[in-house]
Amino acid sequence: MLAGGLSVVRQALDGFAGFAWPWAWALLPLPVLAHWLLPPRRSSAPALRVPWGERLQGVAAGGETGLRGHWLLPALAWLLLVTAIARPQQLGEAHEPPRQARQMLLAVDLSGSMNEADMRLGVQVVDRLTAAKAVIADFLARRAGDRVGLLVFGQRAYVLTPLTLDLASVRGQLRDSVAGLAGQETALGDAIGLAVKRLREQPEGQRVVILLTDGVNTAGVLDPRKAAELARAEGVRVHTIAFGGAGAGFSFFGMQVPMPQGGEEVDEDTLAEVARTTGGRFFRARDTEALAGIYAELDRLEPVQVAAAPVRPRIERYPWPLAAAWLLVLLAGLWRTAAGRSAA
Repeated sequence: MLAGGLSVVRQALDGFAGFAWPWAWALLPLPVLAHWLLPPRRSSAPALRVPWGERLQGVAAGGETGLRGHWLLPALAWLLLVTAIARPQQLGEAHEPPRQARQMLLAVDLSGSMNEADMRLGVQVVDRLTAAKAVIADFLARRAGDRVGLLVFGQRAYVLTPLTLDLASVRGQLRDSVAGLAGQETALGDAIGLAVKRLREQPEGQRVVILLTDGVNTAGVLDPRKAAELARAEGVRVHTIAFGGAGAGFSFFGMQVPMPQGGEEVDEDTLAEVARTTGGRFFRARDTEALAGIYAELDRLEPVQVAAAPVRPRIERYPWPLAAAWLLVLLAGLWRTAAGRSAA
């Protein structure tokens, strides 16, 4: 039994974090000071003399004898009450907060050429944007812990979703995006420049842009190569993906007919140079399967592996001494009542 009691005490003291309001201990000598400083109660002469007065005095004297040590319980109650006021706290079980490894912007081309229906999802022929949405949504599902934002570009570049841990919002904005929303042309350099601006204030070593496009730079004021130099100066790593160009085709009486290619071919040389300048990787995806493999590779290149320091929450323990103090007050009252009855 003794070993069990010691084990309980040891568990209670384990992780003791101290008192939130230690200044409350200054209240501990308050009853003693009050006893010394307040004037004593004056005893008045008896207003009524009765023949059995001596007997009453004897009963009172007996009651006082039965209450010897009556100050112990109130003193312990006051000690526990001051302990409760000081707010003892204990450290709870350690919890590891969500890991946060990257500040990542997904830059997606919404120019008119993304309407080109030369991709497949299963057996269905879809346009490039629809295929990209499916693959990126799956990529986002594996990025728990990152702060991800969505940037779209066409003739101009816009941030649809700022950096956030709410990846469901990013997926929702991506799902609602349509080709041509930002114009029919492709402002590739402006998209990189805007991404760099949004990531500039984020922690170094965590600034990542994943840019997907199916065209060449035909709009905007910033050249992609110049934008890449700015990204390198700000420590932003840009991974580029050249998408489209395979031609999924369609079935006509059982014969596969290739779809005509629309627009200009993707500028692989510029995208490769942008990636190389910023320390990123360049990828070429001619179909949905290749695009899915690229995002899986990016998931390995940019792992979520920065573990946050474990956090132990502070648990309030003042209810325990407070309850014990009230219990002792109740016992002291019962003791006085019982002592009075026994003396009578």
